[in-house]
Amino acid sequence: MFWLSAILGTAGILAAAAAVGAAIGSVHRVPMGAGRLNLAGLALSYPGLNPAEWLLIGLAAVGATAITVAGRATWRQRSAYRSLLGRLEILGALDGHPTVKVIAGSRPEAFCAGYLRPTIYISHGALELLSTPELDAVLAHEHHHRLLRDPLRFAFGRILSQALFFVPVMRSLGDRYADLAEVSADRAAVRASAGRQSPLASALLVFDAGAPPGASGISPERVDSLLGRPAGWRLPRWPMTASIAALSALSLLIWQASGVASAHATFNLPFLSSQPCMMILTLLAVMGCIAAFRRSRARSRGISFRHGETASQRPHDRAGRAQCGER
Repeated sequence: MFWLSAILGTAGILAAAAAVGAAIGSVHRVPMGAGRLNLAGLALSYPGLNPAEWLLIGLAAVGATAITVAGRATWRQRSAYRSLLGRLEILGALDGHPTVKVIAGSRPEAFCAGYLRPTIYISHGALELLSTPELDAVLAHEHHHRLLRDPLRFAFGRILSQALFFVPVMRSLGDRYADLAEVSADRAAVRASAGRQSPLASALLVFDAGAPPGASGISPERVDSLLGRPAGWRLPRWPMTASIAALSALSLLIWQASGVASAHATFNLPFLSSQPCMMILTLLAVMGCIAAFRRSRARSRGISFRHGETASQRPHDRAGRAQCGER
């Protein structure tokens, strides 16, 4: 599931970059004298855009919006992770586990955070409430996230789902991968417990009892997995079809635009600098894409953001997502 998301996300990012590149490639720097520029001023006051120019402006707006949103999401992920680390009171390393840090707090918590070098954090309250078999199961669960660098994968998926607003299946794939990653970590915990499910199950109940009021505990997918039931999730047909169609259409438009840019689209830097109308049209296109993206994201999510969460949430959480940003 992660690799499917990565392939679609990479294709979307490349398409966005190619869209911007096609527009940039059509800009020609032609030196012009001030006299010639003044003579052309009247005609350029009311520019007539040909279809190729409109196409390039639209493609550039889509690509620039995707790249801008991706940069903003990356910055927010990094800032939230730093904020999280700043709020943690680390008491020291857990005996016998150099990669596990003990943090202050009476509420039972355990999570994995960090992108290139993930670290496991467990609260002092969890150490007091968990038995030795339960603690071993919890640590095996989080070590699985650490070995696969799930925090980095989760962050990558969230950035792509926000930036590639024209690939609607990205959010579903990211959520599903988070569920599967949590189930996979549960299985690793069961294997570490010699095939016994009871240590992990009882640990989950401890974390669930210590969760804030109203917080959702164990996800149905994890319960089904612990009970040996097969997963019932299917790849969403229509979002997947719409995503493939959007990527195909965008690729076709970029290919067509690249072919006609040199012959029909004549973006001239001196002309552009003398045409406020052209600059306004370009800015309006970009602002329109950003506004449409924000409205669609608000409708699709419909929930309040939670800032500063961790890379792989405590084991009782629904999907153990890397919440080093917003969700």
